[in-house]
Formats: sequence, structure tokens, C-alpha cells
Amino acid sequence: MQGVRYTLSPLTYDYDALQPVISKEIMKLHHDKHHQAYVNGANAALELLEKGRTGVVIVNLKSVMRDLSFNLNGHLLHEIFWKNMRKYQDKNEMPEKLAELLIKNFGSVDAFKKEFVEAGKAVEASGWVMLVKDSEGNLMVTQVQNHNLLGVTGFKPVLVNDVWEHAYYLDYTNDRGAYLEKWWNVVNWDDVMERINT
Repeated sequence: MQGVRYTLSPLTYDYDALQPVISKEIMKLHHDKHHQAYVNGANAALELLEKGRTGVVIVNLKSVMRDLSFNLNGHLLHEIFWKNMRKYQDKNEMPEKLAELLIKNFGSVDAFKKEFVEAGKAVEASGWVMLVKDSEGNLMVTQVQNHNLLGVTGFKPVLVNDVWEHAYYLDYTNDRGAYLEKWWNVVNWDDVMERINT
């Protein structure tokens, strides 16, 4: 009997919808190749665990659990990432209610954006920068290295940005800061607000 398996969700917009912030070429590679690889890796780890449970193979649990964590978190974070974005807009205004929450938690919307960008630039090597909420609705910016360390336990990601090089290098070379600053023009603030509210 086959257990849980994951699939790659299609994008809800065209590959070129995020230009000029993120190119069509990056979107095709990132979604179709990199994200698919995480789905495949998660499913392979799950299959190995199933075979280990039935005695078909001897499983190195430490190794397989690490692969599952890395690949499944990679898949789940990307699922949020794609939905956190929408077609490029010159003036990408957020809902007033979201602005109020950011002011409450960070002092101002600009202070939130500055902290988010600086945290993203400061991620060592590969990883993510995230806006997360706790069980009481408080918001905080946090970092994730690779996919395995999801910050403080119990926090729900509501806005995530992938700062692995494959997310921006074709467009920005090594200027991660420029990528993070321009990214605000494709953030789907309605999706962020919905995640905060659920």
C-alpha cells in the first residue's frame, strides 16, 4: 500500500507575469526543475521509509529523515512562495488592515520592509527570509538556512522569499539586495493577509 505522496502544483500565473522583477527563464527553471526536484526527493524519502517499515530494505533513518526534512520543507515553502506572488504592479499597495498589523508589530511598514530585506541579505549561503505569525497573531521576521531550520517552533509562515541563488542569480548575479528590494512589486498582499487570518 502506497502512503502519502506529493505533487507539484501549477503556477496560477504565466511564467513571464513577474517580469521585470523575476524573468520567465528563472521562473521556468525554478518552478519546473528546482521545485520538482524537492517534490521528487520528498517522495523518494517517503518510499524508502515505507520499504523500511515492511522490511524490504534496511533504512538509515538519520539520513532518510534528513532528506525528507530538506525536500519536504523545500516543497512546502515553495508552495507558499508561488502563492505569495502575483503579476507585476508598479504600485503594489497592501490592504489597510495588513499595514495596520505591520505598524503594530514593527513600528511602520517601511521598518518591516527594511528588516525583511536586511534579514534576507544576511541569510548565510542558501535559505529563506520569512514573515511569520505566532498563535496569538504576533508577526516576526525570521531566517531559514537551507530548508531544514524553520526558525522558532510554532510559528506559521505567511510571507516567504527564497534567497537561494537559483531564485535570482540569472537576473541579479550576486546582488541579492536588489532582488529583495524589487520583489515588493510582485508580492501578493491579499494572500499574505489571508494567511494571517487563517
